[in-house]
Amino acid sequence: MSTNFVNTSPRTIPPFRYDIVGSFLRPQALKEAREKFAAGAINQTDLTGVENEEIVKLVAKQKELGLKAVTDGEFRRSYWHLDFFWGFEGVEHVMMDHGYFFHGEETRADSARLSGKIAFSNHPFLSHYRFLKEITDDEVVARQCLPAPAQFFAELVRGVNEKEIATYYPDREELYSDISAAYRQAILAFYDLGCRNIQLDDCTWGMLCDKNFWTAMAGEGYDIKELLNLYLRLNNDAIANLPNDLTITTHVCRGNYHSTWATSGGYAPVADTLFSSANVQAYYLEFDDDRSGDFAPLTAVSGDKLVVLGLITSKQPQLEDKAQIIARIQEASAYVPLDRLCLSPQCGFASTEEGNILTEAEQWAKIRLVKEIAEEVWG
Repeated sequence: MSTNFVNTSPRTIPPFRYDIVGSFLRPQALKEAREKFAAGAINQTDLTGVENEEIVKLVAKQKELGLKAVTDGEFRRSYWHLDFFWGFEGVEHVMMDHGYFFHGEETRADSARLSGKIAFSNHPFLSHYRFLKEITDDEVVARQCLPAPAQFFAELVRGVNEKEIATYYPDREELYSDISAAYRQAILAFYDLGCRNIQLDDCTWGMLCDKNFWTAMAGEGYDIKELLNLYLRLNNDAIANLPNDLTITTHVCRGNYHSTWATSGGYAPVADTLFSSANVQAYYLEFDDDRSGDFAPLTAVSGDKLVVLGLITSKQPQLEDKAQIIARIQEASAYVPLDRLCLSPQCGFASTEEGNILTEAEQWAKIRLVKEIAEEVWG
């Protein structure tokens, strides 16, 4: 008997019925090359050559598994977000006293700090995307994943970095304007290279879902409404008046490091702002365990926006029960029509180069499961 709930239309642009968030486990050859590069045993040209070889293999694997949108797995990055920040003018790579505090683990202590005015110019990620676009064809979408503008701001105000902001931006309005402007210029530069799908990865909303975590980050007395409005403004200003054939989506994350997480809490505290007013076409949302809450906040999703249900965890190797996932999709369809729902893992498999604790074979088994379930549900 078919498990299709209703007749649904095929997806020809992102998000697709079975989809991905972006990052993949780094293959052993790439890990070894990075170690050699750090030790001075090989140069940048050698490292780039290995990266190229492994990205070609990765794209071929994604296509083999039937994915309609592919990424470079973030194979050239150490972090999902910091590497992009470091590519802006006026931003430097610094080390903090501590990394990010996750559930039972602390990350490496890298951060991004202002060293001048923020500007976009010849960002290294453009060459990364150029290579990805060259090795794909018209059968798939070459997706570019970027940390959201709000995430950039959250990094700049982290810890002792605040004093640099006061030095270069005594007027905060100028800072907000420069962040959004730099992002908009970057997005248009990717568009000029042929990119038609930008995914903005954003932990800031997930942080605001967890009062304890954000109090530790921002201190007592912060105004959640003020932060919600600021994050919304930074993101929306960056994606205003873009070409009509460019699909902008966002992935809301609660932290993904070495199979651990940073924050907990349902989407209710941010739903009215994020789901109703963010000018994106779709939301990739974590729903892989109880930390993400229930589906009720999805009633705030406005217009004809889509929701990609992250019901398959990227943190653990065990495969989910297909019937249970289908039942959860059916539950979510009470809040957002099935035709506006899709399925993906809850996050990438390697938001940092450490990667989550599973094997490449287990990673690909997760992708196959996403596809199998989607085909049963949507046909």
